Amino acid sequence: MTDALVSTQWAADHIGKDGLRFVEVDVDTTQFEQGHIPGALAFNWQTQLQDQVARDIISQSDLEALLGSAGITPSTHILLYGDNNNWFAAYAFWLLKYYGHEAVSLIDGGRKKWLLEGRAVTTEAASYATAAYSVTQIHPEFRSDRDAIKARLGQKNFGLVDVRSPAEYVGDVIAPPGMSETAQRPGHIPGAVNVPWAQAVQDDGSFKSVDDLKALYGGKGVGAGQDEVVAYCRIGERSSHTWFVLKYLLGYQNVKNYDGSWTEWGNLIGNPIKKGAEA
Repeated sequence: MTDALVSTQWAADHIGKDGLRFVEVDVDTTQFEQGHIPGALAFNWQTQLQDQVARDIISQSDLEALLGSAGITPSTHILLYGDNNNWFAAYAFWLLKYYGHEAVSLIDGGRKKWLLEGRAVTTEAASYATAAYSVTQIHPEFRSDRDAIKARLGQKNFGLVDVRSPAEYVGDVIAPPGMSETAQRPGHIPGAVNVPWAQAVQDDGSFKSVDDLKALYGGKGVGAGQDEVVAYCRIGERSSHTWFVLKYLLGYQNVKNYDGSWTEWGNLIGNPIKKGAEA
């Protein structure tokens, strides 16, 4: 079984090894050209991981074409990393897991930790022979939607984690400064607790210890007596990071990412919204 999280040292020791593919996914898509892990490719979260017509994730056929063009087969071990504490690298991880790619890992600390440690980077672009890629299994249990959430609102055994900033959560702002995707109304989904995603990482971008993470989420009641936990943010990328923590670092059995998140929820007519803190 592939480890979901690997260290920068492990990644450095495996550069150039057969059966591996390093893929960088950045918030700032210009970062890759300024220097990246030798042999790595870049996936653009805006143009390659999201549908360009419908507001949705990339389709199965487009994902197959993307991975095949990168020389990735279903057995390739994909090592993901990126800027901003692996923000969109975690989104890519969630997407790949949703489409059934088993051998995929995050490099702990991502681009930030790699550079802090002075590890090798290059500006040379890598290229690989195309491969045949076919999705054989989709995991809908990793994804939630508005109707599923509405059906469980108010149930004590249902957990909602809003991973946005406190200002977004209470409704003081709709979106962080400079962000284009927005909603008509600010606030949060009723019953959601607020655990900002970045509280799960240390200064070097790596994840906090399991004990610290248990205290962080357990202190907000996340997972306690809950048979399902759903994480959401604004467009699904910050919540992918929290989904990774809850599922792969803390071992929650039924945790989902609501990638429609606040951009969808805050725009729906008649949708229940709460402003201010929860009791």
